[in-house]
Amino acid sequence: MAMSLATALLVGIGVGIVVGALGAGGGILSVPALMYLLSQPAHSATAESLVIVMITAMASLPNKAKRRQVRWREGAIFGALSSAGALIGSWANEQVSEHTLMLSFAILLSTVSIFMFRDAKRQAYVEKLLNKTVIHEPEALTAQGESEHEEKPARGMGAVIIAATATGMLTGFFGVGGGFAVVPVLMLVLRFDMRSASGTSLVVMIIAAAVSLAKRLGGSTVIDWPVVLAFTAASSLGGVIGGPLSQRAKPSTLTFLFAILLVAVAGVTVVKTVF
Repeated sequence: MAMSLATALLVGIGVGIVVGALGAGGGILSVPALMYLLSQPAHSATAESLVIVMITAMASLPNKAKRRQVRWREGAIFGALSSAGALIGSWANEQVSEHTLMLSFAILLSTVSIFMFRDAKRQAYVEKLLNKTVIHEPEALTAQGESEHEEKPARGMGAVIIAATATGMLTGFFGVGGGFAVVPVLMLVLRFDMRSASGTSLVVMIIAAAVSLAKRLGGSTVIDWPVVLAFTAASSLGGVIGGPLSQRAKPSTLTFLFAILLVAVAGVTVVKTVF
């Protein structure tokens, strides 16, 4: 037990540093870490990841709220709507084999990495454009910044329900927080700015993770609480260490590195599952 807890602490700190430096991916990285480094069964790992995601989001929420970057009403509504999807995803998780679950997880990682690579390319273009604009056309930069912050109307309720259900299903089935999906969905569907989307996504993640975890605890899934709590505490510490690292690199570089990491984890997952 002592060796398991020590390993959980070391792995948790490592995952936390990566997440803190790259700014995302807590659930996506914790599932394979719990499985391959801490020898947790796949179904248990996806449930344990929910605990990590929920506690991490709860710890991060006060700072966002203090900065007034949380839209509580919209977050609560979106989170409530995602609950149905979380229940469906949790039920589906219990119905599939470990082999199917991990291959599906590898597909998820690969899909997210594609979007990450595209986003890194877009960010690099914007960074180059802004750098050129700052040097040659500062007034154009001001006009561009103003146009980017114009309020846009939210999409219809149907789109909101579909998006919330889909993100809830991701959380329930894979045990991931869904922040990589919730943030862009809030920006595209509810027209939030980046900071508000990031802060409000924590509310959504807490609700979806809590509902998914409650469903899992009512089933046959076993959670190794000492290991998962040690992992969570260490991951939080690692996040504090890794956070300042993100300030030393361009957003496009961080996004590109995270995409590469996802591809690597997806490859390891496929190899270990198939062979």
